[in-house]
Amino acid sequence: MNQIALDGLREQVRGQLITPEDPDYDSARAVFNAMVDKRPAGILRVAQISDVIAGVNFARENAMPLAIRGGGHSAPGFGTWDDALVLDFVNRTGVRVDPEARTARAEAGTTWADFNHATHAFGLATTGGIVGSTGVAGLTLGGGIGYLTRKYGLSCDNLVSADVVTADGSFLIANKERNEDLFWALRGGGGNFGVVTSLEFQLHPVDMVYAGIIIYGAENIPTVARFYREYLASAPEEFGAFLGFHQGPPVPFLPEEWHGKSVCVVVGMWTGDPAEGQARWQPFLDAAPVAGSMVGPMPYPALNVAFDGLNQKGMQGYWKANFLRDLNDGAIDAHAEFGATVTSVNTSVHVYPIDGAVSRVGVQDTAFAHRTMKFSPVIATQWQDPADNKANIAWARQYAAALAPHSEAGGYINFMDSEDQNRVADNYGPNWERLVAIKGKYDPGNLFRVNQNIAPA
Repeated sequence: MNQIALDGLREQVRGQLITPEDPDYDSARAVFNAMVDKRPAGILRVAQISDVIAGVNFARENAMPLAIRGGGHSAPGFGTWDDALVLDFVNRTGVRVDPEARTARAEAGTTWADFNHATHAFGLATTGGIVGSTGVAGLTLGGGIGYLTRKYGLSCDNLVSADVVTADGSFLIANKERNEDLFWALRGGGGNFGVVTSLEFQLHPVDMVYAGIIIYGAENIPTVARFYREYLASAPEEFGAFLGFHQGPPVPFLPEEWHGKSVCVVVGMWTGDPAEGQARWQPFLDAAPVAGSMVGPMPYPALNVAFDGLNQKGMQGYWKANFLRDLNDGAIDAHAEFGATVTSVNTSVHVYPIDGAVSRVGVQDTAFAHRTMKFSPVIATQWQDPADNKANIAWARQYAAALAPHSEAGGYINFMDSEDQNRVADNYGPNWERLVAIKGKYDPGNLFRVNQNIAPA
């Protein structure tokens, strides 16, 4: 892309357009995963919706790739691309809460830490991510799994409306009454259908929660995993917690002798009657010898950022994932083998429950089709030194291969890596054909292809 053409775009926008000649180009092109080293033609830091329209039209007319960056947290680094125009929403992080209607509208650059800070002032929340720096838009468009999933469904199940700029430069409002097919596709279909500039959510009364972070030695993985499976099967939906495998983090409630050692964790919260909180967590304290624990009342936003220190921008990263219909003994055996060999303190292997409210939404009611699954595991391998790339990637692949015989064909698109494009139809499941048709309607030229891509027919 020549400079003259980009200068033409610069004249049409209010936001900053950063090109390779600018001194802050390298910092502007960097995304969360440092393994991704792309060189876009320009990064447009969006100031107004008119900038988005201008950017979409410019990319389409010049046959350029177009990358969309909300929180910039995409594991495959889809917030950037070689020779692309990047629409960066880093300056669009506003959240407007309507406490009477119990709704909130978030701009496309908002993170879940931003969102939860705004809604917590009113004692309200909706299902968000596990890490506060995750972008609201990207998480929601792929489905959206978090601590509140069992009680209130996925993030996309709580989406009320979205503002969207489509491939022809049109500005559309998508909800249950307007552009219903687009609204259906946005709830799980990823960024395939347009640039979502803001999202409106239904909120729920969530303020102080009874949180639990319980850490066990890795030798207890089979015992803890089986107990977790049985406990979740009958637990009220107000109890939301994941099973995980880590290296012991340097936190005050974990003795130093456990720091850096392989551990098993159960992390989550009880949102029911606070008086029941300790009793709801006590069975996990009794299930196996505890290396360290923190159990007690906590503001919901504080739990949402508890892992942010281990998930910082600039690390190397490689992810793998599948869905589980159940946490069967074979899957537990695989976790016992590989969970005891976690490769870095920044690596997180989590098994998220997606039963309860998620399962009460029909398979074809939204684009997110995996409503009969009970768990969504992820192997989120992260590390500091690029010299360790080969070994860490091999470990994650071996772990995923061990889980594969016990897993479904499809996986959660927010957990897919860039090499998983061959799995895209399985990832979208029985809603694939309808998604292809809607893609053909709103983006027939596949302008929005820097993603887990649905190509138009």
